[in-house]
Amino acid sequence: MLTKEGCQKRRERLWANVPEHLEWLLIADPRHVQYLSNFMVQPLSFSLGERCLLLLERDRGATLLGDNFSIRSAAAEAHVDHEVIEPWYDHKHSVINRDHALFNAVKLVSERLYGRPGSVEAEWLPVGAWEVLASDRETHSVSGESNKKNKCSTSLDLGTTLRSMRRSKDADEIELMKVCMKAGAAGQARAREVIREGISEFEIYREVQQAAIAAAGRPGLVYGDFRACTPTSPKQGGLPTDYKLQAGDLFVLDYSVVLCGYRSDFTNTFAVTEPTEGQKELFAICQAGMKAGEETLKSGVSCAEVYKNVKKPYLDAGKGDIFTHHAGHGLGLGHPEAPILVPESTDTLQAGDVVTLEPGAYEEGTGGMRIEHNYLITETGYERLSQHEIAL
Repeated sequence: MLTKEGCQKRRERLWANVPEHLEWLLIADPRHVQYLSNFMVQPLSFSLGERCLLLLERDRGATLLGDNFSIRSAAAEAHVDHEVIEPWYDHKHSVINRDHALFNAVKLVSERLYGRPGSVEAEWLPVGAWEVLASDRETHSVSGESNKKNKCSTSLDLGTTLRSMRRSKDADEIELMKVCMKAGAAGQARAREVIREGISEFEIYREVQQAAIAAAGRPGLVYGDFRACTPTSPKQGGLPTDYKLQAGDLFVLDYSVVLCGYRSDFTNTFAVTEPTEGQKELFAICQAGMKAGEETLKSGVSCAEVYKNVKKPYLDAGKGDIFTHHAGHGLGLGHPEAPILVPESTDTLQAGDVVTLEPGAYEEGTGGMRIEHNYLITETGYERLSQHEIAL
């Protein structure tokens, strides 16, 4: 989970990145509520799909707003100063529209916000909540709008500001992601033990999921690609099917373990039987692409340059057309998120980024494969965060 100190540090950084005249901020994206307070609705609960809002005030700290069942469905302790809990279900009365319960919680704090300059995360705030704030009183500043009554305006794009902040991971975020990666590595190791002719993709998924969650030591989500790639269908992706692995297949295990909103994302490809010479050749090119990419990883390097380096071994081998996707991407509360390692990327690596390197090769008649590691970018290079074995 995220620490109290980490959440406070990120809130301080947010205040430093918004105009000084703003007195309050209303955070609506559930990922950003988690980022700033450690609160998220446990996705494996009856409150899946519900959410709370986070009100930040310069003079009062952080206040979590929500209905009683959403707040009690927290995945971990919320690091906030106050809670405004609106009753929704009490085991005695019929329930109201649950969204309206959230709006009622907003109404309980709205009186002290009227007439004070603030900003909302307009990309995620429901119109109903905005109407509670605006009412027929003095309106509040919101991205691109002007408050005509108090002559206060701002062009602040709160959602984009937070997404930009998310790129530089703090220590508590890295520690949580390492737990995800430890769990992911356990699943990769289990796959190596069970993959054989005749086992189905779904059976492998069950084994991987069980090993990963056991290693995590807590409930979590497991998603990704659990598919066999064949010489006739070299590129497959998505959740597992009932297909049973056959001799000559390659099984691509590219998956994530998600804990408290953060995730891992790394890959290995397994030969079901003895790999062919052609498959070995493709795997060697993928390994060369990863090594070339690693030599480029460093704060200040353009992502287009990283992509170019990863692809060079493919071009040198005369097989540039078998690498058809990105060379990697950012990782954290989203997947993928900035920076993106593609030919025309305008992104630049910066210290604190967590990125993947993800070379793949897909050749009809031979098969398809992909390998992937996760890295923390530093000023001088990188720290590799994923520790699973990469081998056919």
